[in-house]
Amino acid sequence: MIEIERKFLVISDDFKKEAFKKSRIIQGFLNSHKERTVRVRLKDNIGFITVKGLSSEDGLSRFEWEKEISKQEAESLLKLCEPTIIDKTRYEVKAGKHIFEVDEFFGDNEGLVIAEIELEQENETFKKPSWLGEEVTGKVKYYNSQISKQPFKFWKS
Repeated sequence: MIEIERKFLVISDDFKKEAFKKSRIIQGFLNSHKERTVRVRLKDNIGFITVKGLSSEDGLSRFEWEKEISKQEAESLLKLCEPTIIDKTRYEVKAGKHIFEVDEFFGDNEGLVIAEIELEQENETFKKPSWLGEEVTGKVKYYNSQISKQPFKFWKS
C-alpha cells in the first residue's frame, strides 16, 4: 500500500497521439491536510474513495489506500468536498515497461498538464518520453490536493 511516484510537467501535446486510453476525472477532497488526504473521484462512471498519508521527505512515496464506490456515492460525496473540484482528462501512455498517466486540467487549472509514473522502487530507471519536462516530484504545489486549494490560474509566472 505504499505508492512510489514521480511527477513531471509536460511540454507538448505529443502524448495525446501516443495514448492508449483516455478518461474524464472529476475529483474533490473531503480532507486535504498534509498528513492525510481523503479524495473522492469519479473516473468516467466509476467512483473511488482514496486515503493518502504523509509523503516521504523527497516526495517519492507515501501510504495510499483506495476503494471503488458507486457512481451515486461518489456524486453525493463530491457535494461535501472542500473547494475547488478538479476536472481533468487522464491519458495513459506506455513508455518502455511503464505507463505514464498524463493529466490535462480544465476550469481554474486550465493550461496545467502533469505526467505521473508509478514505480516499484524509488531508484528504478524508466524511459523518458520527449514530451516530458521538468520534474516536480515532491513540490507540494503540484499535488492535486493543493491544486484544488490554489488553482493554477492564480499562480504567478
